[in-house]
Amino acid sequence: MIIHVVQSGETLYSISTSYGISSSRLIQDNGLTSPNELAVGQTIVIVYPKEIYTVREGDTLQSIAYDHNITLMQLLRNNPYLINREFIYTGESLVISYEDEKIRNISTNGYTYPFINRDILKKTLPFLTYITIFNYRVTVEGEIIDIDDMEIIQLAKEYKVAPLMLITALTEDGIFSSEVTHTILNDQELQDKFIDNILTILKAKGYYGLNIDSQYILIEDRQLFVDFTEKITNRLNNEGFQVIVTLTPKTLEDGTITIYESIDYKGLGQAANGLLLISYEWGSSFGPPAAVTPINVVQVLLDFAVTQIPPEKITLGIPIIGYDWQLPHIQGVSRAYSLSSTAAIELAVAEGATILYDETAQAPYFYYTETNRGEPTQHIVWFKDARSIKALTDLVPIYGFPGIGVWNVMTFFTQMWFIINTQYEIEKIETLL
Repeated sequence: MIIHVVQSGETLYSISTSYGISSSRLIQDNGLTSPNELAVGQTIVIVYPKEIYTVREGDTLQSIAYDHNITLMQLLRNNPYLINREFIYTGESLVISYEDEKIRNISTNGYTYPFINRDILKKTLPFLTYITIFNYRVTVEGEIIDIDDMEIIQLAKEYKVAPLMLITALTEDGIFSSEVTHTILNDQELQDKFIDNILTILKAKGYYGLNIDSQYILIEDRQLFVDFTEKITNRLNNEGFQVIVTLTPKTLEDGTITIYESIDYKGLGQAANGLLLISYEWGSSFGPPAAVTPINVVQVLLDFAVTQIPPEKITLGIPIIGYDWQLPHIQGVSRAYSLSSTAAIELAVAEGATILYDETAQAPYFYYTETNRGEPTQHIVWFKDARSIKALTDLVPIYGFPGIGVWNVMTFFTQMWFIINTQYEIEKIETLL
């Protein structure tokens, strides 16, 4: 794999000529929306196809996959533009395989809201092992607020993706409630009711398992949360369901990490089937402006986590949302706009900005100036590119983790999936009903 960083004066044509690969291939593999306008500092991922097949009359995707001894999902991942196509055409070229050898198997878990665009969902599903649907909310009485998720569940299973039910203690206003979790954790009868309600939904809707979002557990409930996790895991495992817990460590104002003392990593590692480590606060809409998931901070957490939890139980969470902050940042007042990596590149192109790269955090960023009513206002944008995605996914084999969890898949991040698909064999759940 080659990750080319665009230099001043380069064009897509000059880059394609330099590497001996077609411009159309670079556009497709990188999801370039403005191929004639590249930002200085933008990344272009280059992986050479090993085998290309030219479609003949009478071919179908199933027959092509069968004839080349690959799965239909592999064929769709290698040619994602086909996923929402009704037909294939005689004479068009399909990638059967790439030259890069796969490092190892990997599991992928994508978080989504029920209102995800269905075309984006279908395009993403071949790249997923699991899909976590956000979110079911528990009330202080142990009741669960239902969501409209049946269509997503059925689509996921068609692509051999295991749907996970996500449960949170969020209020209607989107705020995590310590009161709800505290009440449930201190009442055994309420816990039983809560678990019964979860099982009813898991069975009725055909979920594969449960994902528990554990934010804002009170320190006095630390052991109670471990006990509850062990209890619900045993109950659900006996019924054939898996249980994972999402942990969200926090960062201090100076950028260092705090190991969120109200969470017992070791105890939860023993109690649950798996843990997903992710922080929405490594770069967030409330700031301060910072790299989104800086790798130096992530590694501090991971170095600690593997002393408490078996690595094979840990999934690395990767938030892929970028943020656009207005400067100067005022703590408690300023709030950034979120944007996708594609939107960040488009913004850099539109503003003529040069994309810089923080080597310590392994994260891209750029500045631009906006003029409102004649007054200039400076902005800084931090986001993800191919370099930061590769740096984070490289941690999976280094630490021996089974895979990654992506927050979120509401937009299709072409470069990320291209990197993962060409470097890893994405696992699928073959036994879904």
